[in-house]
Amino acid sequence: MQVSVPDVSSKSLAELVSLSGRRAVVTGGARGLGRAVAQRLAEAGADVLVADLDRELATAAAKDLGTLGAGRALAAHLDVTDAASVAAAADLADQELGGVDIWVNNAGIFPAVPALEMSDQTWDEVFAVNARGVFLGSREAARRMTEAGHGGVIVNVVSTAGFRGTGPGLAAYVGSKHAARGLTRQLALEFAPFGIRVLGVAPTFVPTEGNMAAAAAAGVPGDAFLSVMQPGPLGRLGVPDDIARVVLFCASDLSAFMTGSTLLADAGETA
Repeated sequence: MQVSVPDVSSKSLAELVSLSGRRAVVTGGARGLGRAVAQRLAEAGADVLVADLDRELATAAAKDLGTLGAGRALAAHLDVTDAASVAAAADLADQELGGVDIWVNNAGIFPAVPALEMSDQTWDEVFAVNARGVFLGSREAARRMTEAGHGGVIVNVVSTAGFRGTGPGLAAYVGSKHAARGLTRQLALEFAPFGIRVLGVAPTFVPTEGNMAAAAAAGVPGDAFLSVMQPGPLGRLGVPDDIARVVLFCASDLSAFMTGSTLLADAGETA
């Protein structure tokens, strides 16, 4: 049976933005882009499950979220490469929040290794998180949404690397983000009959704890790393909330007639 997305023309702007009564899961939600996304969803009224590989950070993030909105905030340990772990996070959302309406696939990794030096293991690890993780999260979310019969929204955090090549050493990252963008298009088609929308958001480089740590691991000082980043046509580097606001748009009824698209949040860099 076809489940149609509702016509929201009669809703006020405040109602279109509101996520009151909706339940959201954000993977990689303990810091960086994920934490900014979780904060905006909570501010809009959603109950939020902060799911992250780092349980301690996720717990701290959820505690902070509890002060932002009327909804509840919970934490969960999550390994997005492990189907059982993904299912357990969805179970927790069902049991404690009452279901899943919004699932944000944000978790990602980006080791910089030249293609000629990249091991099979590194390639597989990047695809396990950035592509398999998107599929597992989307599949689990769609199963829960379909069983509940109310539809929902899946938002995949892609990257401008899903549209083009980028710096040296990122072959696995670029390949995995093209895969995530392709999954967004395909899953949108497969899930549409169930009233489930699937959208992507493609950020440009945004300084976060994660990519600064990756630079440090590669032996690049933070100041030097930032110095090579050039502001886009809009005149500045992005910040996590620049991306979080686009994810909020996708998750809300403002985008109710959209699915399959990946929105560039890149200050015009990819234009």
